[in-house]
Amino acid sequence: MEREEKTMSKEQTKKDFYALDEAAVFSEVDSSKNGLTKEEAASRLETYGPNELEEGEKRSTLQKFIDQFKDFMIVVLLIAAIISGTIGGEMADAIIILVVVIVNAVLGVFQENKAEEAIDALKKMASPMANVKRSGEIVQVKSGELVPGDVIIMEAGDVVPADIRLYNTNSLKVEEAALTGESVPVEKSLESVEAGAAIGDRTNMAFSSTNVTYGRGEGVVVSTGMNTEVGNIANMLQNTEEKKTPLQQNQDNLGKSLTILILIIAALMFVIGFGFNDRPWLDMLMVSISVAVAAIPEGLPAISTIILALGTQAMAKENALIRKLPAVETLGGTEVICSDKTGTLTQNKMTIEKVYYNGQLHGANEEIDLNLPVMRVMNFANDTKVAEDRSLIGDPTETALVQFGFDKGFELKAALNDMPRVSEVPFDSDRKLMSTIHKDKDSFYVATKGAPDELLKRCTSILKDGEIVPLTNADRKTILDQNHALAVQALRVLAMAFKTIDTVPSKVDTETVEQDLVFAGLVGMIDPERPEAKAAIAEAKSAGIRTIMITGDHKDTASAIAARLGILDENAANNAILTGAQLDDILEHEFENTVQNYSVYARVSPEHKVRIVKAWQKQGKVVAMTGDGVNDAPSLKQSDIGVGMGITGTEVSKGASDMVLADDNFATIVNAVKEGRKVFANIQKAVQYLLSANLGEVLTLFVATLLGWTILEPIHLLWINLVTDVFPAIALGLEEPEEDIMEQKPRGRSSNFFSNGVFPSMIYQGIYEGAITLFVFWLANYYYGFELHIAEAMAFLTLGFIQLAHAYNSKSVFKSLFSVGPFGNKMLNYATILSLGLILLVVFVPGLNTIFGIYDMTGQQWMIVIIAALSIIPFVEIVKAILRGVGYDDKVNQNK
Repeated sequence: MEREEKTMSKEQTKKDFYALDEAAVFSEVDSSKNGLTKEEAASRLETYGPNELEEGEKRSTLQKFIDQFKDFMIVVLLIAAIISGTIGGEMADAIIILVVVIVNAVLGVFQENKAEEAIDALKKMASPMANVKRSGEIVQVKSGELVPGDVIIMEAGDVVPADIRLYNTNSLKVEEAALTGESVPVEKSLESVEAGAAIGDRTNMAFSSTNVTYGRGEGVVVSTGMNTEVGNIANMLQNTEEKKTPLQQNQDNLGKSLTILILIIAALMFVIGFGFNDRPWLDMLMVSISVAVAAIPEGLPAISTIILALGTQAMAKENALIRKLPAVETLGGTEVICSDKTGTLTQNKMTIEKVYYNGQLHGANEEIDLNLPVMRVMNFANDTKVAEDRSLIGDPTETALVQFGFDKGFELKAALNDMPRVSEVPFDSDRKLMSTIHKDKDSFYVATKGAPDELLKRCTSILKDGEIVPLTNADRKTILDQNHALAVQALRVLAMAFKTIDTVPSKVDTETVEQDLVFAGLVGMIDPERPEAKAAIAEAKSAGIRTIMITGDHKDTASAIAARLGILDENAANNAILTGAQLDDILEHEFENTVQNYSVYARVSPEHKVRIVKAWQKQGKVVAMTGDGVNDAPSLKQSDIGVGMGITGTEVSKGASDMVLADDNFATIVNAVKEGRKVFANIQKAVQYLLSANLGEVLTLFVATLLGWTILEPIHLLWINLVTDVFPAIALGLEEPEEDIMEQKPRGRSSNFFSNGVFPSMIYQGIYEGAITLFVFWLANYYYGFELHIAEAMAFLTLGFIQLAHAYNSKSVFKSLFSVGPFGNKMLNYATILSLGLILLVVFVPGLNTIFGIYDMTGQQWMIVIIAALSIIPFVEIVKAILRGVGYDDKVNQNK
């Protein structure tokens, strides 16, 4: 074949081949039904490149490791380490900070490497070999060597190797759920489709990485590699911008805020001490640096990482597998769950729901006479293969019919032994029927199933109460009305008919077999909702979380399932359904302003899913996206938290997810949200505890500087930080969730570590800690006239003990310590004992007590310290009671 003189590039021209007729398609790809020559194919392979998905530019492990140190909080911690280790002279503190930073960086690199598996999984989906016509002969070629213009032959069991425009089909059905989300295999046809049609409606196309489930077909390759629909998804995955999670944003904001505050306080202290109190500048510089180091919660990243890791372990036990640590916390802030229908909200398997016979509609759970023709026909007129283990292989619609028979006790193998199939009229997309002929002693039994309207045209009789009687117009109307009633419930309806003949015709076709049939009944089936999904959606709603259903299925099917699940509410304003075609007609800014009006999306493409997620994010919402197919991967990555399915999910969707459900159970998401809320609440408790303690330390030194007091030595401050910060804070991360945690409104994107009453609590508690410490020093040094080292020792012990007592206050922001169980958290009890032991170590171990200046303390002095430290518990209890009394806790926490 002479090739046209035209320039082709690896970027194949994207055309609506499905909208062109056969001749125009072959003209566009410069080919014919005989295929390409080997030489032409080789030439095009050089031009277009291999039929493979390209990898994005990968960073080296070293680059990823370096990038981990660009986080603002990490920079602050590194500066703190330098200050502590050099000017401050505290190498132990510096080493601890550096260990925390390095561990965080290693974890970050590990998680990032896992995320890159998404593209690798996409590449593995390609079919290894394809049957191709080259110069009119059928040969097997590696799918990677296919080029536009190649003619492909496909049959049941094949994976489609490229995007193909079909020109010849024989009962061809292709399962496209991984690409479109539609659970039922698509029956392919040859007619041109209107330009702009959704992927699921391009019935004359077969798409790369989908599966042929029935029949056979021929077509010409129109797109390969990254130009296919699955390649488009891979490209979207590569170009999706990585976003910081709310937790990472919170840590960044906290680090920046603390840095500014620390610099201001340190500068003020230096100016006041050196400029107004005439203290030596070097002395004041060291004091200012000590305050700066003390004010930085250097353990916070490590503590939050540990709390998140503990959360992942708890969630794994509940079948929620976390791939990225921050996803645990993000789940807790989720406000919108955009859920794929097929395999997520539904079971991804067709199931018989209604059976109509003898003029009555019966539920699938009702008893049924196994000898009824409707039961026999649905099993006989069926190409399902039954494996030795009774697993079923074939078209999902047909396997559903056989499975229904199994469930009711119909033994198909035994029935076929008694009445073996001797001939058949295969399914044809034009007449929408199939028939099988079975030997029945001295006669033959014809079983026919198909579309109700088409089958009724071939029926002349009807079975009523065991008798065959003529089919009247009234009977036809009743049957068609029943068909419509089932269809509007989104049930897929098939009709069953039969007859008995004396001999098998010499020519077996629709004219000789599918005439004068006896109507036996109707069967309605659907991909049913998961039984636990409805309750999970209701619980999510009570927790202030909106569930949105997104599917590639038809609008009627989506509407029916959504109504059954409780996603659609007739009384709600946001009850609208939108199709992909309708979404295309809505301008971006207009959709962003009206996205809250829609609860269900049908016939959507991967681009639509990403657009929906982005629109909700523009509204400031934290969005979770669930899905199991290749088509879900870009939206999973775009969302704040992508939730993949572990059983039915493709490797692509799992690779693009932050969390994978091991049981594919939508209800597991709600349990994970609860765990996520607990994790964030516990991180907040740790933040409240740490920063109120740090605030107490800073205020103590700041006020003491103003007054010209020498209240704490740098070694005192650093030791308190070392022994009281980490262990109790980690233990607070193991607190059980509060009972009303799922009744509170979602935190959302605007919340931070200081939300939900944490900031005011931190302020008044930190002020009290500093005030009590200053009071004890004043009492010891100025009221009782104790020696300075005794007064300093009492201030040191008061500050250390009061922080340990305050850890118990931090178990709840507003609830009484005694209502949440003061000693219910065993790890907090152990952590307190350990920290207390480390403080007492420097008091009673000879040599250490000399270094710290703590010796010769009397019983009276110890009593003052203990009473002062424990006083924070009744003080905080009183403030909490006042806040509850004025309803402040309800104002910041309660779901609206």
